[in-house]
Amino acid sequence: MSKLLPPHGGKGLTVCLLEGAEKDAELKKAQGLKKIEIHPQEKGDLIMMGIGGFSPLTGFMNKEDWKSVCENFTLADGTFWPVPVMLSVSKDEADAINEGDEVTLECEGEIYATMKIETKYAMSDDDKKWEAEMVYKGNGEDSQGDFLKTALEDHVGVQKVMQRKEICLSGPVKVLSEGDYPTNPKYRGSYMRPAETRKAFEDRGWSKIAALQLRNPMHRSHEHLAKIAADVCDGVLIHSLIGNLKPGDIPADVRLECIETLIDGYFVKDFVLQAGYPLDMRYAGPREALLHATFRQNFGISHMIIGRDHAGVGDFYTLFEAQEIFDRIPYATEEERAKAEPGKALLCEPMKIDWTFYCYKCDGMASMKTCPHGKNDRVILSGTKLRKALSEGEPVVDHFGREEVLDILRAYYAGLTEKVEIKMQKAASGDEMK
Repeated sequence: MSKLLPPHGGKGLTVCLLEGAEKDAELKKAQGLKKIEIHPQEKGDLIMMGIGGFSPLTGFMNKEDWKSVCENFTLADGTFWPVPVMLSVSKDEADAINEGDEVTLECEGEIYATMKIETKYAMSDDDKKWEAEMVYKGNGEDSQGDFLKTALEDHVGVQKVMQRKEICLSGPVKVLSEGDYPTNPKYRGSYMRPAETRKAFEDRGWSKIAALQLRNPMHRSHEHLAKIAADVCDGVLIHSLIGNLKPGDIPADVRLECIETLIDGYFVKDFVLQAGYPLDMRYAGPREALLHATFRQNFGISHMIIGRDHAGVGDFYTLFEAQEIFDRIPYATEEERAKAEPGKALLCEPMKIDWTFYCYKCDGMASMKTCPHGKNDRVILSGTKLRKALSEGEPVVDHFGREEVLDILRAYYAGLTEKVEIKMQKAASGDEMK
């Protein structure tokens, strides 16, 4: 009997990926179906449904699920789910297919899935604006005043919502490809399905496992967070996003090399595992923190590390809004979880850790709860601050990162022919630190 948390939704891992003869037959059929070109974010969502990472989802959402997720944090049947998972097409494409039809979903010439269309429904600009307000608006400075005006200029997640096409399709999928994630050497063998991480945890005898979400190179604060978790759990999964990021972020192969280097030099390998997953970032702040916990439960994780400004962008969210949201979602309390129908509650718990930094006077890593000194004694650590310094050729202050990692990053930036301006938000600059 497994000691790991069960997958979310109460149905086990809902794996939509076909293999062997079944896959070959479906691929042959897919060649004769009407083809729909999907967006890279939709591709990542599709692969997650394929490998069971989005259990219990087995297809893109209908309008009832979309509305309930935005408004109530649950699917229409009451199962917890924090962000919409949508597939959109143009009106012309929608007019050419009927409910009940099967279609092929492809991206950049590769067939990723077939889908049976259950419903077609309009997604107006007002619908998209409402979703942006419900899912992406936070309590930070950039969310005040005319949120949508600011978000359309500076929030990449909201921009993607507003770029969604006029009609959305819902229905179950049969996934036929994981793209190049399992084979491309740039992912350094990190790509793992939920069944594979679960087996790795069970082989190691782990049951209490924390996940560290990474989309930036691993600096001293990330290292400190992982080691705090390793001290109180059986082990830590350093789980990197290897899908698409926003311009100016550092690509997966560079980030994964940095993590490998840190694990080799600064971790006890019996208590740490590195893996990658294929989603694009949504930059939805608190809602995305909930999504990270939800799908991590499917990977076998019991605790999600939530630090400062988790999955944020700009100043749309306050520093610890992503921690606070866990206290006000459906089934947040132990009593609510006990009363919920099996599988409907989120079981993966947040591991809330305060702002961490290097303190010269403490002579080590510390947090707001452990360090009595002032901000002038502290090295403020953030991925954004590190990327800005390296991008602009500025020196990196002592104790910001391990030198072996900084050497990898300096070599990456030295090879760039085009550079993207890195905007410094308050959460990364340390302006809000007392």
